[in-house]
Amino acid sequence: MPDLLPALWATLGGAAEELVRLRVTGPSAVLGSPTPPARRPPCSTFPVTAVGAAAVGASLLAATDDVPVAVDTRALAVALRSERYVRLGGRPLGSPFDPLSAFHRTADGWLRLHANYPWHRAAALRVLGCAEADVPAAIAERDALELEAALHDAGGVAAAVRPEHAWRAAAGPPPPLVERRLLGPAAARPERRPRVLDLTRVIAGPVATRTLAAHGADVLRLDPPDRPEIPLQTHDTLPGKRSALLDLAAHRPVLDELLAGADVVVTGYRPGALDRFGLAPDELAQRHPGLVVVTLSAWGHEGPWAHRRGFDSIVQAACGIADTEGRDGVPGALPAQLLDHATGYLAAAGALLALAAQRRDGGSHHVRLALAGTAAWLQALPRAAPEPVPDVDPAPYLVELDAPAGRLTLAAPPGTVDGRPLTWPGPPPAFGTAQPRWDARRS
Repeated sequence: MPDLLPALWATLGGAAEELVRLRVTGPSAVLGSPTPPARRPPCSTFPVTAVGAAAVGASLLAATDDVPVAVDTRALAVALRSERYVRLGGRPLGSPFDPLSAFHRTADGWLRLHANYPWHRAAALRVLGCAEADVPAAIAERDALELEAALHDAGGVAAAVRPEHAWRAAAGPPPPLVERRLLGPAAARPERRPRVLDLTRVIAGPVATRTLAAHGADVLRLDPPDRPEIPLQTHDTLPGKRSALLDLAAHRPVLDELLAGADVVVTGYRPGALDRFGLAPDELAQRHPGLVVVTLSAWGHEGPWAHRRGFDSIVQAACGIADTEGRDGVPGALPAQLLDHATGYLAAAGALLALAAQRRDGGSHHVRLALAGTAAWLQALPRAAPEPVPDVDPAPYLVELDAPAGRLTLAAPPGTVDGRPLTWPGPPPAFGTAQPRWDARRS
């Protein structure tokens, strides 16, 4: 397994002497293909395990000082596919993917559709002008690029499956893997348990804030009351957080009070989508000096796709990963939603390093990441011929929690700190039940 951490750690701004504290154990490849070998290679041609180990390792180093940390690749395999192992009362909660969220043949190629959220699903059906049962036939009559654009214009989400060279020609240079910038001067804030305001959804952002919670942060997640989250994803990504519902437009004073008490703000929406609420990074730095702002997006903040909606599967399709992972003319996918999970751990590492820099040197800090940047990093790494990968037994890497909805089985947070495994702190997952305020008892 290639050691990707030194270059990654330098990109994040970490000190090289810290690298000796991390130990990686376990097999060098642990993530096999989720589909039968008859249709797919037995594992990815991309260094999926190495990327995951580097991202999680960076988060462990960034969260600690002067103690050894470690990650086992078998635990990593479970953590990077944590949504697959969620059980409530011993029963699975189903797939997070809607039946329409799949690769569909078009008149000239393939299209990946995303319909997991009802509003995106409704947009797709409007554009296609048909019932659900007729979607494949309706897509088969359209050109991939034309339909991609029509769905985007209607508020839907889809991407034509492209080879990597076609994506580079269409999108231009990729965004940086991690971008750190100083937004302005500010006094160093005193040491305390960091308060993290979580304005993220789906996987990448919630994984980042879930990781911050596992390392001791007080995380408060806010969601709009009219946009419910997929239940499986709330159970998977809410451990250790409090979750509240807040209409940002109707309750701006509440949001301002939360921002005034926060140390870190993490957002996971399209660039500019939250600016009307005073959440643009530069405005946050002016109004709340010393804040650490972390922004995650699908495509980056510049370029022709910057303001498009996107998810891990959509980025894989557009940027050439689905084409590379395909076989016999059928697109494929990575064995995990690696773009989401790796970006989440990198965002946590970036937030923790920026927070340490703020408390040491002052300033207002901005950390910016994008799924497309993570995809470009992955695509630039050396590839190998696929080889069989034995399945990892997930049982040793699962934990059970007593949650309000019942007995919950989840993937454990990956890694150990000074020989002790990380655990999910309380509260147990409960979507939208907390009050939108900071609890002084948790500081």
